Amino acid sequence: MDRKVWFVTGASRGFGAEIAKAALGAGELVVATARNPESLRHLGEPGSLLTQSMDVTDEEQVRRATAGAVTRFGRIDFVVNNAGYGLLGAVEECSAAEIEKIYRTNVFGTLNMIRAVLPIMRKQRSGHIINFSSLGGYAASVGWGVYCSTKFAVEGISEALHAELAPLGIHVTVVEPGFFRTDFLDSRSLNTTAATIADYTDSVGKMREFAAGHNHQQPGDPVKLAAAILALSNATHPPVRLPLGSDALRRIAEKNDYVEKETEQWRELAVSTDFAT
Repeated sequence: MDRKVWFVTGASRGFGAEIAKAALGAGELVVATARNPESLRHLGEPGSLLTQSMDVTDEEQVRRATAGAVTRFGRIDFVVNNAGYGLLGAVEECSAAEIEKIYRTNVFGTLNMIRAVLPIMRKQRSGHIINFSSLGGYAASVGWGVYCSTKFAVEGISEALHAELAPLGIHVTVVEPGFFRTDFLDSRSLNTTAATIADYTDSVGKMREFAAGHNHQQPGDPVKLAAAILALSNATHPPVRLPLGSDALRRIAEKNDYVEKETEQWRELAVSTDFAT
């Protein structure tokens, strides 16, 4: 079968919509999902496109949607776990309810999708799971602690999955975008904590100002990101991690340098904890 089947979550706008459109433009078959299926109409006409209502936090809906994809197209070749949102606030400012809610979508929703699709891919002995993390999934920043922790979780899940599934012919890649010009900094995609604490004005407060001032001013082009994901899908040996954007590359290099220097500084204490031989 030459036409591959893509399953894209959170496809109503942003990265999900651009990836779905790029795949359709390349002649592929696409299953696009969102909580409101009406928001998917702009992607194209039925035929190569199947739109489905799906909330990633509802495991039964996820299972029905993956079964519907197989019924319609016979297989699933690529899963793009894109559904998610941000939470801006100091770690202390985040309530238990706000933390639990973002984990249900960003982490447990991704796991729901993975568990639903893997029996299909294992039977095929092929497939590629593409999990969207963030630059913040590699290097956390002030004001994004809880959000970044959800993406750190996606990174760990993806890294383990890569090793578990490689012998079965299934690839796993975690994508780490920098700042792209999507609606991520809009209120539709970004929640802010209900609580604010004055002691964080000079740190998290400045990040809130930064986020408000940079909405739709980000350096990354979402259309080019979608093209990069299509290029990734054609790779014979896809990477475990794929950072996208010059800002992502720069921040990753800075963190790697910091970790290397700090590790060397504390090496003597680190090795002192081994049993004497």
